Amino acid sequence: MKRIALLGMPNTGKSTLFNRLSGASARVGNWPGITVDLMSAKLLLGGHIVELIDLPGLYDLHGFSDDEQVVRHFLSHHPVDLVLIILNSAQIDRQLSLALQIRALGLPAVLLLNMEDEAKRAGITIDAPAMSKQLGLPVRTISAKYGQGCPEALQLAAQTLLQQPNLVAPETIASKLEMDNVIEQEMHQIIDRTVHFPIQLNHRLTDRLDKILLHPWLGLPLFLLSVFLLFQFIFTVGAPLQAGMAWLFDTLRSTLLEPALASLPAWLGGLLLDGLYTGFSTVAAFVPIIVLFFLVMSMVEDSGYLSRAAFLMDTLMAKMGLDGRGFVMMLMGFGCNVPALMGTRVMRSRPMRLLTMLTIPLSLCSARLQVFLFIIAILFPPSQAALVLFSLYLVSFATIFITAILFKRQFASREPFVLELPPYRFPTPHQIWMRGWQEVKHFLARATKFIVIGVVMVWLLTHLPTSAVPASADTWAGSIGRLFAPVLDPIGIDTQLAIALIFGFVAKEIVVGSLAVIYGLQGDALSQQIAQNIDWVQGMSFMLFTLIYTPCLSTIATLKSESKSSGFMWLSLTWSLALAWLVSFVFYQSARALGY
Repeated sequence: MKRIALLGMPNTGKSTLFNRLSGASARVGNWPGITVDLMSAKLLLGGHIVELIDLPGLYDLHGFSDDEQVVRHFLSHHPVDLVLIILNSAQIDRQLSLALQIRALGLPAVLLLNMEDEAKRAGITIDAPAMSKQLGLPVRTISAKYGQGCPEALQLAAQTLLQQPNLVAPETIASKLEMDNVIEQEMHQIIDRTVHFPIQLNHRLTDRLDKILLHPWLGLPLFLLSVFLLFQFIFTVGAPLQAGMAWLFDTLRSTLLEPALASLPAWLGGLLLDGLYTGFSTVAAFVPIIVLFFLVMSMVEDSGYLSRAAFLMDTLMAKMGLDGRGFVMMLMGFGCNVPALMGTRVMRSRPMRLLTMLTIPLSLCSARLQVFLFIIAILFPPSQAALVLFSLYLVSFATIFITAILFKRQFASREPFVLELPPYRFPTPHQIWMRGWQEVKHFLARATKFIVIGVVMVWLLTHLPTSAVPASADTWAGSIGRLFAPVLDPIGIDTQLAIALIFGFVAKEIVVGSLAVIYGLQGDALSQQIAQNIDWVQGMSFMLFTLIYTPCLSTIATLKSESKSSGFMWLSLTWSLALAWLVSFVFYQSARALGY
């Protein structure tokens, strides 16, 4: 099977092209000797099955960041039949050097000049045949966003593969990568002969928006307001969908599952219904809101606004020993902490990277979001729901800033911050769907895997020994609750919530499912029971603790592997636990002292 590597600079639409070519067939794979998972997909190209590998974005093959090292390692240790080089047509004068570096390695390559629609709007014209002649490489202009030129680009890739019968040995690539290639002069000559730039590039719309959104005083409040409005939209649209899903699962249980399982032994029927089904269906009822959250966030991420947010926050972040890139990683952590931790590889300074990694697990990830949506819907009226969730995001930022300030001397760095602001773009429906679906698929895969194991264990703890009343203080779960009572009672967390927190250490997706199993209820009955057992102060304290305390096992493993230090991992765990307890204690005791 032939192998094609997709390679380009960041923000050139490389991932957009990969998603368009791969569709739903993309998978994450671990490559020998590489500490990052790479996306790959199998395609039918020219009558043959080929494997397309999406390599990390990089600016220079001779750079020193971890992402650049990943690409260098891949090219020098894995045979590649063809490289598809993706460059931004509107920034060709700054990006062509990467194509020259690939050509210097002797690898067969096709140059795809993406975002031709943006280049045309900016008045830039590129003579692709002339550039192809100058480079000695096939060149094609495309728009991965709209699909223009993509079929022809695949044809060009197939033809190039047929014309390259002999692979370049990885050892040869390795030796050439060690050489310093002086190619800047050649790049300028090619640009001068093949590209026409207007006297003044047309970025009027971007400039007008930036005057407002990057305003020194209005920029940050506008960003926070936009985030709040997004949450309000998600709650308003998602609440009816969630209620509909809950009704569907309740109906399915009462009309189909309970009669079908009535003949089973009581313990087995309880395990299947009160354990697996109740836990899984309670989590599944929140999938519509999770889907909506990722679809909306994919629009925000692809629009170019998050880069502006990083720019706005850089001055503030610098006072805490971080920079705007760290803020972007924290925003990524709102989806999942794991890729955000891996994204810190773009930082060349190890102290800066470690400090950023210490703060990322405090980001309110999608798994925690599910817990908060569940508790907020039970304890707060719809008019307050978005405000409560927004306050949790503000607390998340506050804990991040506090952590950075306290540890910035231990992880001091002087690395400069360089950020390219892309033009504003509105993603196509296809892009929004593909990006959102990838995130939802990842969430569902994790949730399914952990919930099945977690709810079974919770059911056993709340039903053993068999002589005890289920979910009572005499069960194993009750014993565990009593063990942690001296620590958790001062922050208002009872036995049932304590068991859910313990399993949340494995994966936060288990928390909601475990509460359903502990109470042996689902849907409205579960909501009413929890509302009777705890008040809003206890609920808020529980959410604060869940927000800050130890991240899931996947995040912990990633912390250890990315930092290459067990000591750093234990520092992160100890600090997050201590901070979680302190914040919950201050809130709970203050609220009770005020008479709530």
